[in-house]
Amino acid sequence: MSIIRSSVCPVLAMFVAACSVEQPKPQSAAGEADKADKTFKPTQYSVADFYANKGFFGASFSPDRQKILVGSNTSGIWNAYAVPVSGGDLEPLTKSTTNSIFPISYFPADARILYSSDQGGNELSHLYVRTPEGAVTDITPGTKLSARFVGWAGDDKSFFIATNERDPRFFDVYEVKTDGLAKKLVYKNTDGYNLAGVSRDKRYLALVKSYTTSDQDIVLQDLQKNTATNITKHTGSVNNSPADFSPDGTKLLFVSDSGREFASLRAYDLIDGSKKPVYEQKWDIAGAGYSKSGKYLIVGVNEDSKVAARVLDAKTLEPVTLPDMPTGLVRGVEVAPNDSLIAFYSSDGSVPPELYVAAIGAAPRRLTNALDPKMKREDLVVPTVVRFKSYDSLEVPGVLYKPHQASSEAKAPALVMVHGGPGGQAQVGYSEDTQALVNRGYVVFDINNRGSSGYGKTFFQMDDRKHGEADLGDVVAAKRMLAGLGYVDTTKIGIIGGSYGGYMTLAALTLQPDAFKVGVDLFGPANWVRTLTNVPPYWESFREALYKEMGDPKTDSARLRRISPLFNADKIRVPLMVLQGANDPRVLKVESDEIVAAAKKNGVPVEYVVFPDEGHGFVKKENEIRGYSGILAFLDQHLKGEKPLAADSAASIAVPVTGTDSAKSGAKR
Repeated sequence: MSIIRSSVCPVLAMFVAACSVEQPKPQSAAGEADKADKTFKPTQYSVADFYANKGFFGASFSPDRQKILVGSNTSGIWNAYAVPVSGGDLEPLTKSTTNSIFPISYFPADARILYSSDQGGNELSHLYVRTPEGAVTDITPGTKLSARFVGWAGDDKSFFIATNERDPRFFDVYEVKTDGLAKKLVYKNTDGYNLAGVSRDKRYLALVKSYTTSDQDIVLQDLQKNTATNITKHTGSVNNSPADFSPDGTKLLFVSDSGREFASLRAYDLIDGSKKPVYEQKWDIAGAGYSKSGKYLIVGVNEDSKVAARVLDAKTLEPVTLPDMPTGLVRGVEVAPNDSLIAFYSSDGSVPPELYVAAIGAAPRRLTNALDPKMKREDLVVPTVVRFKSYDSLEVPGVLYKPHQASSEAKAPALVMVHGGPGGQAQVGYSEDTQALVNRGYVVFDINNRGSSGYGKTFFQMDDRKHGEADLGDVVAAKRMLAGLGYVDTTKIGIIGGSYGGYMTLAALTLQPDAFKVGVDLFGPANWVRTLTNVPPYWESFREALYKEMGDPKTDSARLRRISPLFNADKIRVPLMVLQGANDPRVLKVESDEIVAAAKKNGVPVEYVVFPDEGHGFVKKENEIRGYSGILAFLDQHLKGEKPLAADSAASIAVPVTGTDSAKSGAKR
């Protein structure tokens, strides 16, 4: 099963969509009761304890269906592993100690695997093939190219990849033979489309033309006739995104919000060009994909800050049920090629996702043990969805984490957390970093301010050309919601965010300098003029869309300067912590260098952490532990008001604090 996903504007996005089967019911934040169990005192864990848990992603069945290929950071860095379907220990397939390895798939007819990896987070990923004996071949060699997997051919004799080796701005499509790995150019992308997928019969490519971040068309490239057809011509602003080709080659499923506030799943007939609705809900359809045979259809529904995975009979669209399903989030659904087994991950948001496998119609069996034995589930917190009225009465949702120890008698400090994007989404799901903060006694509100995805196209477009203003107003207004909970110390509310959320942190400290007591910025843009001028060449296909939402640095520089934290840095008057990857191609390190230098001139406490071997987001456990241990120590001192303790278990690992060393960091959906 594969789901084609549009790659429009990943420039600033740092979020992961999760799927759910059963969730805590959404709540209103108003009048939240004091529900703390006065007798329960949760064990407090260090950040290192949280990262002793194991992370997993991906689920590709081996041809004999005896193993499942997964990625895991068990070793401290992401590598490829095989998990026995019958249960048992992980089998390491790669043993990298430097660059993370992200497995993609088993080969359809043998035990070779396909994976991707870049150099220190520089996002110039290559594709590699590993044999069962351990021999590795880089099938996309070169020094400055980036490569992506597109999909397998229906006959399993070849697969398709995309690289920008010919022109750094655009990705061409190549067919690679499974026998011998010979590569042939099949589509030269001179029009700058985003690549979405290939039909099983190898005839069609699904391409995307982006006009804005909420307006795009699907172009169908016929590789036999060498013709390109826009199958979603429209007027106004309509978001169209390919989902999956049917295995029989008769239709293309796509997601569109044409005529609707929320996107629905539709089908385009490849024979006669007709369109018809397939699946609609009161929320956005996030994507869809067929099992290899076409018997099952997996649909993702973005339902109130969580993407619910629904396995349907492809003909009747009736749900396929499994008995004794685990309670909580379900994501990463994969159906075996012969439809005999289904694999998925599940979590209630308080613990790491676990991998399950089941025969269709049978109860699932857990294959992994992600939670470290020293940790107790009852010490961790299940998040809930809440909403509040913002400064203009707009209802704004978000994901709330309440520490067990917080009560009206023992009010807790709080953090407003802002997601990446700006069109990302805070979702119910597991995060080591968030759980570490909550376990330490911090209330965390992960806000879906206006401009976030998942709440309709009107809500999504509300921040266009209003960044750092309309959306920041929601973030500040969230303080009133937190105050109304009854268990938050309103004198101790800070802000934290990564990527675009990092920008929002800096914007709050410079444009609303009295709103928060501290700020923690993870690789956030400080100078929009520079960030938008220096987008990587391989973002060319959505540069125009990015500029239409954020502003063109050549024609809109005055507004961009007005909302850029660097040009307002003299207003920073509360403690600031900044974390940055030196290899970040999205938000250059110089952005963090300069905001740190400017804040220091104000005489406020400033801490700066630079990781020389990371990019836009941190993927190595050692760095994550050091970074978040430092964040906790910083917050304990400057938000809680505690004196620094050298032996503090959550901050006992030294954090490299630098001054204004130069170099690069990031930002959009």
